Amino acid sequence: MALRPLRDKVVVKPSEGEEKSAGGIFLPDTAKRKPQEGTIIAVGSGRVQDDGTIKPLSVKVGDKVIYSKYGGTEVTIDGDELVLLDEDQLYAIVEG
Repeated sequence: MALRPLRDKVVVKPSEGEEKSAGGIFLPDTAKRKPQEGTIIAVGSGRVQDDGTIKPLSVKVGDKVIYSKYGGTEVTIDGDELVLLDEDQLYAIVEG
């Protein structure tokens, strides 16, 4: 994939939405909850500080993260659904 985020942006591949409800009913695409978890597939160079230095991002490619439900910009590249987010729209890194 030829997608390189700028500055403090990251590219996240969302996890798949729930296929079944808690009661076992299969859900159509329109009823699935919007994912808030995914895997980082690309990161920008970092945030530019007031003094001009670049602070590296606190996440790296491969990290599984939880992000803002309505944040970011959804794009489709080479058939993959992706989300472009600012680093501050990431809430946590899922460990383990």
